[in-house]
Amino acid sequence: MFHILKYFSRIHNIIMQISHEKQVNYEIAGPESVKTDMLDPVEYLYKGKRDIEIKISHPEHTSVCPMTGLPDNGEIIVTYVPDQHIVELKSLKFYFFQFRNVGIFYEHLVNKILEDLVASVKPKKMEITGVFTPRGGISSTVTASYPE
Repeated sequence: MFHILKYFSRIHNIIMQISHEKQVNYEIAGPESVKTDMLDPVEYLYKGKRDIEIKISHPEHTSVCPMTGLPDNGEIIVTYVPDQHIVELKSLKFYFFQFRNVGIFYEHLVNKILEDLVASVKPKKMEITGVFTPRGGISSTVTASYPE
């Protein structure tokens, strides 16, 4: 019995060594690769008449962990009160798609999205919330707001 346990222990150690040597076989892009020129601000026709709150949900957000290269999934929620412009949704979708292979921490992601959208549509106020799928038993929700 001892010989069988020793044999399986040796096999386990070999498998663990091989799995630690594996690396992702795709290139992880940096946050600077995300371009904002595709965001298309559209004139808000009711500016000065009334404030509205716009809430946009992107439930299939994907980026990658900059430490491990493993995929990070979650929902990005954009809530804002427009001033002169609103964001065109198709352009926002293509903006979000750029994050697919970007290595970025959750906290940096919501701040980057906030900075990019504020620069594009110049809202009265905006909030970006990321609700990220649990990994390793830990879930995260991160919120960034403008103005602070």
